[in-house]
Amino acid sequence: MTRAYAAMTGLICLLFASAGYADQPHPWQIDLQAPASPIMHQVRWFEHYTLWFIVPVTLLVLVLLVIVVMKFRASANPVPSRTSHNTMIEIIWTIGPVLILFFLAIPSFNLLNAQLEIPESDLTVKATATQWQWNYEYEGASAPIAFDSFMLKETDRDSTGKTDMARYPRLLAVDNEMVVPVGKTVRLLVTAAPSDVIHAFALPAFGLKIDAVPGRLNETWFIAEKEGMYYGQCSELCGKDHAFMPIAIHVVSQEKYDAWLAQAATDLPGAFKGLVAQADKPVDGLAVAANVSK
Repeated sequence: MTRAYAAMTGLICLLFASAGYADQPHPWQIDLQAPASPIMHQVRWFEHYTLWFIVPVTLLVLVLLVIVVMKFRASANPVPSRTSHNTMIEIIWTIGPVLILFFLAIPSFNLLNAQLEIPESDLTVKATATQWQWNYEYEGASAPIAFDSFMLKETDRDSTGKTDMARYPRLLAVDNEMVVPVGKTVRLLVTAAPSDVIHAFALPAFGLKIDAVPGRLNETWFIAEKEGMYYGQCSELCGKDHAFMPIAIHVVSQEKYDAWLAQAATDLPGAFKGLVAQADKPVDGLAVAANVSK
């Protein structure tokens, strides 16, 4: 009984660890990605909230179209009506949409205000887009830290240790991820190289989507609620390799982030390899399951 309980506990921990570790698109996914930031919680709520208006309005319009087609077709209504207007109907179709828009506008403005009102930040990262990569600069660090982030080549998986396709998926994994601590406010500055084109920084799990415009510095923010790897992509058509310009943010504990930051100042490749090695260590749930199986 004890072994069965421990095995079940380990399996539950494994399932939750896998779900929380990497948020990315999944086959046949019909809903938004699971929220991992306060803004994305609001985005997801607002998306579900609008469905309570969209679905009834769509069904009402469909029913009205069917009624009009059937009742007023030539064979059933050979003498068309000469009615020019109906005051009650005009009042209804004017007041109705106004009320619907009012109920949509209030939470929409609240969400927009939450996105644009940037709180006091714990960390500032500048993301610069070029065809077809991202460059990250950490501002305020004791030593300057800046690196390029390219899509991970399949031939480099063994050398980087990123052989787990579930954790580092094809066409989404990168060689160097943006690394941030969990639960901290990250101020993100987004731009594009002066001689480049417009790109866009989009990461669904955090509710991030902001243009990277040459010569302009746009600003946004996020708070990652869970440790793990989160993926996004450039969402502005930027040339032939637009589809191969992924975004990856690695959210770690404050202790791991401090260790990475200290090592990255002198040994950036070693700092990233250290994070990969730490990510490969089994979580508590896996250790329990392993012990039970012995």
